[in-house]
This record gives sequence, C-alpha cells and structure tokens, in this order.
Amino acid sequence: MRRRVFLALSLLACAALGAAAYPVYYKEQYFKLYHTHYIEYPEDAIENIYWLEQAKKADFCNPLYALAKIEDERHWERYRYLLDMHLDLKLIEQHLVLGSKFDKRVAYFYNAPWKEQNLESLKTAETAYEAALTYWAEAKGLAGKSMAMRWTMLDDAENWVGEAYRIETGELDYSKIIGNQLARLRKVRADFEKMDANTY
Repeated sequence: MRRRVFLALSLLACAALGAAAYPVYYKEQYFKLYHTHYIEYPEDAIENIYWLEQAKKADFCNPLYALAKIEDERHWERYRYLLDMHLDLKLIEQHLVLGSKFDKRVAYFYNAPWKEQNLESLKTAETAYEAALTYWAEAKGLAGKSMAMRWTMLDDAENWVGEAYRIETGELDYSKIIGNQLARLRKVRADFEKMDANTY
C-alpha cells in the first residue's frame, strides 16, 4: 500500500514539474516573463531587462496567438510596430528603475566619508540612464509608423496605442526625462567631487 502511494505521489510530482516547463521561442512568450514587483530590487530590474531583450531579438508568434486580435495584414503590421515600441518603452522604464537604485539625489555633507562609494554608485546610475536613452529613438520611430496607421484599430492593444499617441504629441518624451535625470546626477557628482577632509 505504501509503495503504491509513494509511486502515485512520485508520478504526480513528475507530471507537475513537466507541466510547468515549456519552451520559449517567440516575442510574446518572452514578454509574458516580464513582471513587476511590489518592491523592486536591482536584480529584479536586471531580470526584466534580460527577458525584454530576449523578446526584442525573438520572432513574432503566429497571428493566431498574438496578444491582440489580428484581422488582416494591416492589423498585423500595426501590431508588430506597437509591440516592439512597447518593449522599448518597458526597457527604458526598467533601466530607469535600475538607475534609481544607485542614484544619490543629493550630496549630503554627512556622506563625505563614503565619497568614493557614492561616486561609484552615481557612475552605475549614469550608465543605466544612458542605456535607457538608447531605446528612445527606436520607440519614437515605431510610434510614428504605428500612428501613420491610426485608422487600423486594435481594440486589444489600446494601451499601446495610447503610448504611441503620447509619444507623437510629445506628452511622453523620455529624451527630456532622462536628460533631466542625467543633468541632476552630474550636479550631484560635482558636489561629491568638491568634498574634502573638511566637509564632514
């Protein structure tokens, strides 16, 4: 009796493990691995950046399995522009989250004993912000291509269409947002560099 119970539990465990695993090939599958956390740590942002980068490199799935209803070739074309644009925007967001974890918004005098560590942290934040900026040009171009097809409605992707509209109208401008972050960061770096033994 015990042997049968053990065998049944073993088979259930193997089945559960096998059911949880599946191969990931397509852009949409990688995108589904992206997720947000209640409290975001740097490693969470790095994990999301990895999945989003894999999604950028992957092929689109068959239109039957798309994240929006695809009726014809025009819908399929606009869907591809919008999804790639959305991936770029998410990559920007995750790089900004990562940068914010290392950013020192103010150079307080009492941080002088850790001047070198703070400068190193600012360098990491600056690298993340500059990496975020590299996705903006492509996102802007894809938004423009999508908005040129504005009469091709994708009801299941309204939030992506909204993002494209905000980019087109200038309401969403990551070059300005990131530029402001970098300018502030450089001022904070200059304040840290001015610190000496008499600061604290």
